[in-house]
Amino acid sequence: MTQPVTIIMIEDDEGHARLIERNIRRSGVNNEIISFANGTDAVKHLFGADGSGLPQKGNALLILLDLNLPDMSGIDILKRIKENKYLKASPVVVLTTTDDSQEIKRCYELGCNVYITKPVNYENFANAIRQLGLFFSVIQVPPAAP
Repeated sequence: MTQPVTIIMIEDDEGHARLIERNIRRSGVNNEIISFANGTDAVKHLFGADGSGLPQKGNALLILLDLNLPDMSGIDILKRIKENKYLKASPVVVLTTTDDSQEIKRCYELGCNVYITKPVNYENFANAIRQLGLFFSVIQVPPAAP
């Protein structure tokens, strides 16, 4: 039996965070959502006190990442996630107000799975989240590196 996917939401705008969560729930996804309003707390949770990422070993995560955070760049967080042996298999959905084509290209080059510009079409967003949920229900998350 596969373990349920935990959604990690890194979003500093409380209104956007509530809207995103409400739309995830509306789409029928009932997975646990852990929200962070800044990058520092999210990085601490994801990578642990020693920064290794070991606390997430074997965990199935879906990361919703805003790029414009008050304390650090979401691009830096994305880069760290995709360079970490325990986290790199976790899908990352970038949700941001920036529609700069260079930034979008950079996010995909760094390994983001989906890039969505806010304000998002929440029907499309909910559908994408539903599809990711279906994906997780039929696919085994690869085991993290030892």
